[in-house]
Amino acid sequence: MILRVADICVKVCGLKNLYIATDSKKIAHLVKKNNYNVLITSKYCLTGTDRVAETSKKIDANIFINVQGDEPLINPIDIKKIIKAKLDNPNYVICGYCKLNKNEDPSNKNIPKIVMNSKNELIYISRSAIPGTKKKYKHNFYKQVCIYAFNKKELNYFSKQKTKSLIEYIEDIEILRFFELGIKIKMVKLNSNSVAVDEKCDIKKVEKILKNR
Repeated sequence: MILRVADICVKVCGLKNLYIATDSKKIAHLVKKNNYNVLITSKYCLTGTDRVAETSKKIDANIFINVQGDEPLINPIDIKKIIKAKLDNPNYVICGYCKLNKNEDPSNKNIPKIVMNSKNELIYISRSAIPGTKKKYKHNFYKQVCIYAFNKKELNYFSKQKTKSLIEYIEDIEILRFFELGIKIKMVKLNSNSVAVDEKCDIKKVEKILKNR
């Protein structure tokens, strides 16, 4: 799976600018064997974003794109959209989203659901089915797609917090730390209907989609 994601990312940024950040010797060995750059990070990183923040200290770059390794169905075009959004909105953390698939349950705690305002700024993100309603009102649910864009200043600010923020800890969603630090987050609608591998049963879903392709 990690190689699938890397193979997608390399189409966008090239081999020179692509790094796999991990504290796993097994993953490091695998990606090195396949000629990808590896940065070994601390095993004490609280989240994937803390891991990116650690690697940003070793890389000279203006922006950092974090594509999580459990997103094997993402489209290279979507990564480019995130990059463009960051260049156009340098004072925002950028994150992707898309509509829930027909076969996805909004009450599934593994899927972070989002609520935005009219400017596509994140209002809240939760593992609960939000927005909720007490009326019989049909509405679309939207989910986070784990492609992020940051600058070095945002990453430094994020990683200075040595513990998870309260809401981040309760929801177990790392982007909420930016939310609580007062850093605005802009959501970017992506074309592909991503299916993240959050648990083992998701592997069969992804494999079925890949076979149909």
